[in-house]
Amino acid sequence: MPFLHINAGPSGPQLHKTDAALRPALARALAADAGPVIIMTHGYKFAPGHGDDCPHEHILSLSPRPHLRKRISWPRKLGFGAGLPGEGLGIAFGWSGRGTIWQAYHRADDASRSLASLIEVIHDLAPGRPVHLMAHSLGARVILSALPKLSEGSIGRVILLCGAEYKGHAVRCLNAGAGRTAEVFNITSRENDLFDFLLERLIAAPVAGDRCIGAGLPDQPGAVTLQLDHAGSLAALARAGFKLPLPAGLICHWSSYLRPGVFDLYHALLRQPGSLPLAQLRAALPDRTDHRWSRLWGPAIRLCRGLPRAAPRMLPSLKPPARVWTDQGNTASGRMSMPGSNR
Repeated sequence: MPFLHINAGPSGPQLHKTDAALRPALARALAADAGPVIIMTHGYKFAPGHGDDCPHEHILSLSPRPHLRKRISWPRKLGFGAGLPGEGLGIAFGWSGRGTIWQAYHRADDASRSLASLIEVIHDLAPGRPVHLMAHSLGARVILSALPKLSEGSIGRVILLCGAEYKGHAVRCLNAGAGRTAEVFNITSRENDLFDFLLERLIAAPVAGDRCIGAGLPDQPGAVTLQLDHAGSLAALARAGFKLPLPAGLICHWSSYLRPGVFDLYHALLRQPGSLPLAQLRAALPDRTDHRWSRLWGPAIRLCRGLPRAAPRMLPSLKPPARVWTDQGNTASGRMSMPGSNR
């Protein structure tokens, strides 16, 4: 059951809670099982060694602390911990995502260098071993920023869950280094619109008018956007054997990994890539995602459309009264008289 906890350190990747050398630990773990390497990373507000906000005690743990809210073990959901042949090597990658959103956003870029160094060591020790990546929120920035630092073909598949990054930066990363050959699944939901909106108001876009990748990635050969609360997307997934329930709420930043059934999809994407080719999935999905705020305004609009129309009110006429010509006293010429007038 190879599983390692590794952090972005000041001088590169390092093992969590130990001063032991990283390379020998990686070599032993890679030799223990020939399956794929899956690296998982977190988003904002997590930081290694930070109590209940330590990712290695929370979503990136095989056994999260039982009292934690939103606890779910990503590693177990992705097939680690059962001791079965072919599990491969799971890596929980931690970085300092605490502090202000501005601090965390810049640290995410710094952490990408440690992530890229880690992946280079993996390929040096196990050439040709498939390496897949998965991240939530600001972790998407960590992964995307690492791609240009790696050689083409070094990354297999990437799953980004409600990624907190701008489209412009994402496209640049997908057109350089490992980004050119990686297959990227951009998982979005209109439940996350508020968080995308806040990031765009707090973090200056590199290009004026740019938006977060929650609005969808531009057409890229190796990338597809999957909106998890779109009726057409859910229907396409159901036809492929993944029946996901409708989201329970209107606003949620974590539903991309808390929604029942989503990890069956992620498990298949990373462990059985041949069962879900990217091009086939793209062809089955709707051409467009729903527009921002549709999840909030949609119910109100549908409610208003269902209300009965009010009966028209009888308003007094605003037209001036008509003039009437009358013939009085058998005179040769008539006199104009207004209704209700004695004249």
